[in-house]
Amino acid sequence: MKITLRQLEVFAAVASCGNVTRAADAISLTQAAASMAVADLESQLGVKLFDRTGRHLYLNENGQQILPRALEVLDRVQEIEAGVRGTLPQLNLRLGTSLTIGNHLLPPLLAELKTSNPSARIKLSLRNTEQVQEDLAAFRIDVGFIEGFTPNDRLRHFAWHQDRLCIFAHPDHPLANRTATVQDLTSSHWVVRERGSGTREVFDRAMGGMAAAPDIALELEHPETIRQAVRAGMGLGCLSDLDLADAFQAGWLAPVDTPFLDMTRTFHVVIHPEKHISRGMAQVLGLCGISPQ
Repeated sequence: MKITLRQLEVFAAVASCGNVTRAADAISLTQAAASMAVADLESQLGVKLFDRTGRHLYLNENGQQILPRALEVLDRVQEIEAGVRGTLPQLNLRLGTSLTIGNHLLPPLLAELKTSNPSARIKLSLRNTEQVQEDLAAFRIDVGFIEGFTPNDRLRHFAWHQDRLCIFAHPDHPLANRTATVQDLTSSHWVVRERGSGTREVFDRAMGGMAAAPDIALELEHPETIRQAVRAGMGLGCLSDLDLADAFQAGWLAPVDTPFLDMTRTFHVVIHPEKHISRGMAQVLGLCGISPQ
């Protein structure tokens, strides 16, 4: 058997991109060369690695089994090449994060990482918690940062940062800067995050014990859009303290006290258990105070 590194590189790129054309562009090959590399690899292994639907390729069970090993081989080769040159391998990281973490907690962490590794290439995608975990499971990213905690046997979760959600309103709202009752909350209109987000998960959990379901007027994907909708008087909102500190200080939004609700949560760092811990991943985890061993 003569599997080549180029074949593994193309296989990993197609698995990430889901399309031969995009994968070929990503690794500077022609589409024909990339298609041939995948076909040759499948021929040598004697199995199909992808299910094909039109131009899109989806990893099948065989491909899912091989992908983590292929990625580890490619990472190891990069480390070997750098070792021979007497240099450290270039950091090439793909991170995925839910919005609140990406907007408030990751910028200083990435700045510190970039300071110690000026040539590092870092790609950061902003997604909700559910999507980040899907990307990790498919090896589309290396490390994930999520606000919710949905048990997933395919992933390793590490508790990282404590957070608290806050209910808020326009400063002229009757509940602004007041302690609300359960009746107040169930009779109000709400502007909240979409299902699949960590913020929505905590909101649903906190409100789940009430006799009546909250009247959700709008479901929005971005915290800033929710802030502006509440500012426009469209109802109550629920976001992280991190998303609201500046608006409370400036006075254009106001907190609503709800001491009877548990609005706390823990942010998690997530990795795939079969993913080789590269130097870059180890540095990111270290900056978060996490040892995966």
